[in-house]
Amino acid sequence: MLLFATLASTAQAGGLLTNTNQNISFNRNFAREGTIGIDGVYSNPAGVAFMPKGFHLSLNVQNVYQTRDITSGITVPSLQGTPFYQPFKLNGGDENGEKFFRGKASVPVLPSFQAALVYDKWTFQAGFALAGGGGKSTFNNGLPSFERQIALVPALLYKQGLTTQTPSYGVNSNIKGQQYDYGFQLGISYKINDHFAVYGGARFNYIYNHYEGNITNITANIGGDNVNLHDYFDTQAQTYERMAFYYHMRSSEMQDEASKAKFDAASQQAQEGANRMNQTKELFADKHLDCVQHGWGITAIIGADYKTGRWNFGARYEFPTKFNIENDTKVDNTGLYADGVNTHNDLPAILAFGAQYEILKNLRAMVSYHYYFDKDARMDHDKQKALSSNSQEYLAGMEWDVTKHLTVSAGGQRTKYGLGNGDYLSDMSYVTSSYSVGFGAKLKIAKNMSLNVAYFWTDYEHFHKSYDQTITAAGHSVDVHNTDVFTRSNKVLGVGLDIDL
Repeated sequence: MLLFATLASTAQAGGLLTNTNQNISFNRNFAREGTIGIDGVYSNPAGVAFMPKGFHLSLNVQNVYQTRDITSGITVPSLQGTPFYQPFKLNGGDENGEKFFRGKASVPVLPSFQAALVYDKWTFQAGFALAGGGGKSTFNNGLPSFERQIALVPALLYKQGLTTQTPSYGVNSNIKGQQYDYGFQLGISYKINDHFAVYGGARFNYIYNHYEGNITNITANIGGDNVNLHDYFDTQAQTYERMAFYYHMRSSEMQDEASKAKFDAASQQAQEGANRMNQTKELFADKHLDCVQHGWGITAIIGADYKTGRWNFGARYEFPTKFNIENDTKVDNTGLYADGVNTHNDLPAILAFGAQYEILKNLRAMVSYHYYFDKDARMDHDKQKALSSNSQEYLAGMEWDVTKHLTVSAGGQRTKYGLGNGDYLSDMSYVTSSYSVGFGAKLKIAKNMSLNVAYFWTDYEHFHKSYDQTITAAGHSVDVHNTDVFTRSNKVLGVGLDIDL
C-alpha cells in the first residue's frame, strides 16, 4: 500500500495551471489585453463593445503536443560504499545514479469558440474554452515517487540475508493523469461613450480530473534469480504454514507434556513466520487506481477599456473561484482515494491589463501583463503556502497588415512562477518558468470571413529540486536524499475561422 503513498499529494490539479490561449489570435500574438477583436471575449471583454455592430463568431481548433521530463536521483547515505548507495543503478539508472522519466501528451483537437452580438451601446458575449488544468499525460514507465520506494527493496532484502552477487529490481509501472477545467463564459459590455466601455460577466467552470495507475510485478534478484516478490514471499508463507501444521499434528500425537509443549512451540513459531511472510507479500502485491474527480465553481469577471487617439488600454479582473473536487473512485486498493471525499482546489484571482499603440495605419504594437494571486488560492493540504510568490506573465507582440486581406503577427511571453525551493512541485503535476514565442497570420477569405493560423512553442526552464526524505518500504524506514530536475515542452498548432455578420 505504501508504494502509492506519494500519489496522494501529486494527483491534484494545480492552481498555477491557468490557460490563456483560448483563441488563435493569442497563439500568434500573446499580448491581447489592449486589442479589440472577437478574441477579446476572454482577453479584453470590455473592448468587444468597440467592434462593428452585428454578430461576430470565432471558431478555433488547436493541436497540442507536450512532453514532461523528469530526471531523478536517490542516494542512501547509510549505504555509501555498497551497491545499494544509488538504488536507481539497479534498474536502468545512469552512472550518476539518475533515471529519466518522460510523460507524453497529445491533443489532436482542442476546440473553443467566442461569440458577440454588438449593438450601439450594449454587447452580449459568450465563450467556451479550456480555462485551466494540466492537460493529459501518460508516464509509461511510472514516476520517480513510485519507483523510489521499490528501488530500496534490494537493500532491505540484503539486510535480511536474501542477497546476490548481482542485486537488481524490476517493476511494471504506469500512470495516466488528466486535469481539465472547462470554462463557459457569459457577459455584457456597455459602451459609456466613444472612449470608454465596461464589462461584467461570469465563467462557469467544471473541473474533470482522471487518474489511472498501476504497479505490478515487483521483482528482485534473490540468490541469483530474478523473482516476483509477492509470489516469493507467498511461497515462503506456505512453507511456514505447512511446517506449523506438521508440528501441530506431531504435538497431537505426543503423550508426554514435555514433547507436546516442544512441538506446540515449534508450531507457533512457524505460524508466526507464516504471518510475517503473508504481511510482507502484501507489500509487493499489485496495486491499481482508477479515480475521477469532479468539481465546479463560478468566476466573476469585470473589465474596462479606454480608447484615445492611437492608444487603446484594456484591463480585466477575475475574482478567485472557490472549488471543492470530489472523488468518484472506481478502483482503489491503495486506500488513498476514498469515494466521495472532497478536497480544496481553488482557481486564483487574475489581474490582467495591456495596451496597444498604432504606430502606422497598418502597424500595431502591444504589451500585456498578467498577475495571478496563487498564494491565496486554497489547495489540498494548503500546498499554495509552499509558493514563494505569485505568478507573473509579461507579454509583447506586433501586428502588420501586409495588405487589406493579409495580417501577420508575432509575439513573446515570459512566465515566472514563485516556486521557492520546489516543495510545491510534484512529479505528477508541475510547471516551471518559461519563455514562449508564437507567430501566424490572418487571411481574409471572404467578405465576412477570415482564416487564422498560428504556431507557438514554449521553452521551459529546468527546475532543480533537492530534498531529504524518510521512505518506508517493506516495513522498514530508510533516510534518503532525493534530487529531481523538472522541465517540459509545449508545441501548439492552431487554426480558426472568424465570421462577421
